[in-house]
Amino acid sequence: MRNKIIALLLGAAILVAACGNRHEQAAATDTVTDDYGRTVVVPAHPSRVVSLSPAVTEIIFALGAGDLLVGRTDFCVYPPEAEAIPSIGGISNLNIEKILSLNPDLVVSGSMVGKKVTEQMDRMGTPMVCVIEKPRFDALYDNIAAIGRLVGREHEADSLNALMHERVNALVADTPNTDATTQSNNNAITPKVYYVVGFGPAGNFTAGGNTFINDIIRMAGGRNIAEGVEGWSYSLEALVEADPDYIIVRREDSAAFCSMKPYNTLSAVRSGRVIGIESGTFDLQVPRNIDAILHLRQRMAQ
Repeated sequence: MRNKIIALLLGAAILVAACGNRHEQAAATDTVTDDYGRTVVVPAHPSRVVSLSPAVTEIIFALGAGDLLVGRTDFCVYPPEAEAIPSIGGISNLNIEKILSLNPDLVVSGSMVGKKVTEQMDRMGTPMVCVIEKPRFDALYDNIAAIGRLVGREHEADSLNALMHERVNALVADTPNTDATTQSNNNAITPKVYYVVGFGPAGNFTAGGNTFINDIIRMAGGRNIAEGVEGWSYSLEALVEADPDYIIVRREDSAAFCSMKPYNTLSAVRSGRVIGIESGTFDLQVPRNIDAILHLRQRMAQ
């Protein structure tokens, strides 16, 4: 009888210790500073994450943490598995009630979500951290590290960054004009490139020199004709005058661009040097940017 009592007491002690450990793990927190400069207390091991950014969603999946996602936006469609996750709708018109209905313990937003929304979420008791896209390509590594820390995948983030560094070094080692931080001194033989963000009656928009897209073009061996522009607006007159050697456009917009006047008079269009690029590989700051560098480099080498 005495042995049975001792065994029961030991079992109870072990159970209490185990429950205590689980409680401590669940209650463990981390304090981070997001890209709005806000200090946010987040769970060290979140289990229910809502992503309000296609770039954040893609990086979370790249880190092998897609199973943590319980919500995403309509625009979070890569990888394809993301579309199986319930959507909270758009980005500019966030449905906060719908986000909260998913009972997340962490919300991660991106460049399209304003600081006021993040503060509103904080007041409702749900930690929200903003990880925005940044002007330089190398900032992608920092974003991956930041998201890896948020979702408890720091080791995976380090491994992904190491692999990406290796791929980038291999891609640009023998590519001329790959320094994304300096002007090229050999523009005469460097192909001129124009990236189409928007076109038509509403105006012409591209990526200026203060964007990571400009870095991608340079790392692929091209020269962005809008590298001297800050922001996204570009004049039609400047485009026609520069008459770029290559034009980059989203695949779904390629046919419309090439058939519309006066774009159809540009040398790149008439010579078949319009490069259709997969959405997300070029306009989001994500690991697939390296695929964009490779694709552009191959096309411009033909």
